[in-house]
Amino acid sequence: MDRFAELKAFCLVASNGGFSAAARQLGVATSSVTRLVDSLEQRLAAPLLNRSTRSITLTDSGRAYFEHATQILAALDEADDAAAGRDAEPAGVLRIAAPVTLAIRYIAPLLPALAQRYPRLELDLRLSDALTNMVDEAIDVAIRIGNPRQQPNLIARKLAGHQRHIVASPAYLAAHGAPQTPEELARHNCLLFAYDSQRATWRLRREGLATEVEVGGKLQVNNAEMLRQAALGGLGLALLPGWLIQQDLDAGALVTVLADYQANPGDMDVGIYAVYPANRRGAAKIRAFTDMLAATLE
Repeated sequence: MDRFAELKAFCLVASNGGFSAAARQLGVATSSVTRLVDSLEQRLAAPLLNRSTRSITLTDSGRAYFEHATQILAALDEADDAAAGRDAEPAGVLRIAAPVTLAIRYIAPLLPALAQRYPRLELDLRLSDALTNMVDEAIDVAIRIGNPRQQPNLIARKLAGHQRHIVASPAYLAAHGAPQTPEELARHNCLLFAYDSQRATWRLRREGLATEVEVGGKLQVNNAEMLRQAALGGLGLALLPGWLIQQDLDAGALVTVLADYQANPGDMDVGIYAVYPANRRGAAKIRAFTDMLAATLE
């Protein structure tokens, strides 16, 4: 059986989470895709997929094989483009993972321009405020906010800085007063982003000295836009990024407190990054998308 067909079928099943979706992309019957993947597993003498009636997931062997297989297919696509003289024309499916609010604010407005400039490019957007497993979900490029840890198989390109502010509505401050020191935050209703670690600590730094304050409040939510709306409604203090609330600050709908402090929930030196596999460093479709996003964020 054609090893390339096996490879492509397996990668499509893994990235789409099912045989039917892979078959639709290939334009063949689901049974044909099943035979290709079965043949691959038999040839390798190793199970690559955990199959159940509800989901298809990668085994440990499948995860390692998938990572290598996607690199092979990407290299073949780039070789085809080079041979056809299409080096400068991004094409094919680009799978992007991004935080929900950032994507709505900054990626959604880019879509018409991307479509017009690169008509052969197809986008598959996966929006979530949770950290995405790029291998399991076959993500080409992930947009992440923070300070990505260096990994030998990933490239992290900084697209923009990321400054947060502690803010509240004028109504909240009129009723409860504004904190004058970091320690006073503990006495306020702080609206919290629900991180996976469930930490409730804000870090503030001024003149090189950092202070950690345990904060708490009556609301936790895993979406920044929800926190913004709650702060606008006068529910409490919120720690929010400048790119999300600058218009509110300009209009006076939100007010910064402890403005002479740099504030973050974790690492102080953070940014907005595009993270992608090191072997895709020169991929035209990744470069085209990240260049446009970086220009927008600037």
